[in-house]
Amino acid sequence: MASKYDLVVIGSGPGGYVAAIRASQLGMKVGVVEKAELGGICLNWGCIPTKALLKSAQVYEYLTHAKDYGISVSDASVDFKAVVERSRGVAGGMSKGIQFLFRKNKIDHIVGFGKVTGKGKVEVDNNGEKSTIEADHIILATGARSRELPNLPIDGKKIIGYRQAMVLENQPKSMVVVGSGAIGVEFAYFYNAIGTKVTIVEFMPNIVPVEDEEVSKQLEKSLKKAGIDILVSSEVTSVDTKGEGCKVNIKTAKGEQVIEADIVLSAVGIQTNLEGLGLEEMGIAVEKGRVVVDDFYKTNVDGIYAIGDIVKGPALAHVASAEGIICVENITGHNPEPLDYTNIPGCTYCQPEVASVGLTEKEAKAQGRDIKVGKFPFSASGKASAAGAKDGFVKVIFDAKYGEWLGAHMIGANVTEMIAEVVVARKLETTGHEIIKAVHPHPTMSEAIMEATAAAYGEVIHL
Repeated sequence: MASKYDLVVIGSGPGGYVAAIRASQLGMKVGVVEKAELGGICLNWGCIPTKALLKSAQVYEYLTHAKDYGISVSDASVDFKAVVERSRGVAGGMSKGIQFLFRKNKIDHIVGFGKVTGKGKVEVDNNGEKSTIEADHIILATGARSRELPNLPIDGKKIIGYRQAMVLENQPKSMVVVGSGAIGVEFAYFYNAIGTKVTIVEFMPNIVPVEDEEVSKQLEKSLKKAGIDILVSSEVTSVDTKGEGCKVNIKTAKGEQVIEADIVLSAVGIQTNLEGLGLEEMGIAVEKGRVVVDDFYKTNVDGIYAIGDIVKGPALAHVASAEGIICVENITGHNPEPLDYTNIPGCTYCQPEVASVGLTEKEAKAQGRDIKVGKFPFSASGKASAAGAKDGFVKVIFDAKYGEWLGAHMIGANVTEMIAEVVVARKLETTGHEIIKAVHPHPTMSEAIMEATAAAYGEVIHL
């Protein structure tokens, strides 16, 4: 390992490792300080292994509903340990992939916990053995962890966070999921699909509360149909863990109720990892738990930058990666465009999937916009009918005066693979009429985007 670098990145998640690789491509000598597995939470304990779990659940659902497709399957069962092992194997393989990319790009992996101790200086603590490395530029990319509520302290056994939810030794018979954002809903779907009795408790009036209200209502309907109990406008006030399981006290609009469950999963958001980084000593500005940065992720201290979950903006892997690339391209004088945070797609990978970008209908109206709204249900899609995936719809919102594509909101099978069309179209300032005239392949789920757009302009054929 060298003792002097052009760039040192603290953290190797989708922000840190992507920034490091791009910096190396641009000719910088790069070191990455990481105390755990390369790839960070997303790759090892978040995005990737959860998708492996969800795929196992989906395969099991196919088997249990095989008769719907004219196929007989008997004795399908879930081997919970094997499902978890497959998920860990997928994550492990991806982490080895990052190791390969580091070797390919001549990036040093410096094992330990990194702390900024002075201008251009990072102290690395590897289990008590400390060393100091120097760098012209330092990027903080330390990510986040499960947020804990005072009345819902995570003990790792009966009250758990997402990390424990991925590696439980035994499948619980019942579970209460507190919070219905992407993490909560995905785990609720997974455990329910493999036979756990699941109840979702959401403080807001709608589940997946950042989504368009119509999408939220449709997802609630689909999850209830699958057997998940859902309590909205509700709050867990306390959990009694003294007995064999948990007694969950819930305050609802209709009064107090108690639900008994084996496990409580706390999925109430994230908390940034800022402790011990030397921020206070260096005078690095922090506001509401996030490091303050400019459009190119520079802090108020020369030579120090921050990206990902620890800065303002949506805590998403693809956002962190984009920020990392912009940050190093700016450092190396490539004059990148600032990131457009109004055109960031959000995806939730339960079944049916949810994907969205831009303004919701409610937000567009609140801005005083004159809008055109189009909606196309998958029940009218030939491909969706053939696939046995008729739940959901595509909804699009356009500015009536200028034709600007303000937002798109989808719920259905594979919609997370479809949302990129909208992101690219919005980036290119494509109008609704151009989408209608762009020939979409038939039969596909993706032609629903064109059909929804045609519905917004009174030209829809298949409704």
